[in-house]
Amino acid sequence: MKTNGIRQGRPRPAELDRTDRILLRLLAESADRSYAELSELVHLSPPAVHERVRRLRRDGVIQGTVAKLNGEKIGCPLLAFIHVTTEGWGMTKPVLALKDLADVEEIHTVTGDACLILKVRSASPSSLETLLSRIQEIQGVRATQSYVALGTYLERGPMPEAPEPL
Repeated sequence: MKTNGIRQGRPRPAELDRTDRILLRLLAESADRSYAELSELVHLSPPAVHERVRRLRRDGVIQGTVAKLNGEKIGCPLLAFIHVTTEGWGMTKPVLALKDLADVEEIHTVTGDACLILKVRSASPSSLETLLSRIQEIQGVRATQSYVALGTYLERGPMPEAPEPL
C-alpha cells in the first residue's frame, strides 16, 4: 500500500515479548549486528532470531534499516528546528513537498503556538535562510520561528524499555 507518509488511523501497539524488546534495543543501538551476534546476546539460535526480526519487519515494528550520517562530515553542520504557524491544519501539498528537500529531516504536526515543527540540517546560515524563505513563500504559512542547535547530547529513535538482562 502506497501512502503519502502521513499516518492514517491509530496504529495499534504490537505485542512484544521480552526477547523482542531486547532484540529491538540491540538493533536500535547498532543495526548492523549479525544474527549470530544477536543470537548469542538473546540466547536463541540464529534462525530463531532471523524469524523474529522478519516478523518485526513484517508487522511494521522495524520500519527500515538506515545509515546514521554525521551532518558535519557530509557538509551539513547546522542543525535547526523550525516552528511553522499556518492557517488551518497546515499539512497542504506545498508543505508536504518540503519532505523532498534534502535539508528537511522531519516534519511533525504539533499542538501549542506552532502548527508544525521541522527538523532540518543545512550547510550554512545562508542555506538555512534560503530554506526559510522558501517556507515563507508557501501559501497558508503565516510565520516561522527558528531555533539553531548549539550542541547535541542525545539523538536517537524510539527505544523500547530495557528489560532485565537474560
